[in-house]
Amino acid sequence: MNASSSSQPLISLRGVRKSFGPFEVLRGIDMDIRKGEVVAIIGPSGSGKSTILRTINGLTPINDGVIMVGEIKVNDPKVDKVKLRHRVGMVFQQYNLFPHKTVLENVAMAPIQVLKEPRSLVEERARKLLGEMRLPDKADSYPGELSGGQQQRVAIARALCMEPEVILFDEVTAALDPEMVKEVLAAVRKVAEDGMTCILVTHEMGFAREAADHIYFTDKGLIVEHAPPAEFFTRASDPRTKEFLSKVL
Repeated sequence: MNASSSSQPLISLRGVRKSFGPFEVLRGIDMDIRKGEVVAIIGPSGSGKSTILRTINGLTPINDGVIMVGEIKVNDPKVDKVKLRHRVGMVFQQYNLFPHKTVLENVAMAPIQVLKEPRSLVEERARKLLGEMRLPDKADSYPGELSGGQQQRVAIARALCMEPEVILFDEVTAALDPEMVKEVLAAVRKVAEDGMTCILVTHEMGFAREAADHIYFTDKGLIVEHAPPAEFFTRASDPRTKEFLSKVL
């Protein structure tokens, strides 16, 4: 919770629309996220939350609108995807680790192969990150030897190893057993407290209230309401927000 007071947003979405066939998933999304800010996007299933994240790092192309990450126009057909993925890391609900590679190889692979950084430098950084994720002794293990919570922390270390400016977290606790949720949320909290710009799609309302600087509530492809957590959770004004909060709090 250490958002920069800079007036210039690091990430800006204007009029973003996305359809899958006849179904309009995003119906005009406007959002500004500043450097160092932690933003939580909450809302019912199917409200477009994960699609917003996937448009920010160019995984899902948009039909209309503009998305800027710094000076990079994400929706430019000629956008440099390598440069974009260097700036914007993403951690998915499913860990997407390579089962035949060690934990260290999983974490270090992208900077070595994509950014062409020296292996020794990257592996040193990867080991440091595994230590920060409380997995210092797992570098030579394989994903199948780890718990779900440990695999998700490896996935966070992998995203950090690219040294991005922003990390997107897409429901990173949804596939975990309850006892593993806490350890992954602690890892996400550390990333946020270290000053990383974070955008979280989450069902963990307590975590959103504690860790986020700003909450966005989406419903049916629209941002219905947004505010700092203290205001959002106590003085929500839109009936759709109130109804949602009454079910999840």
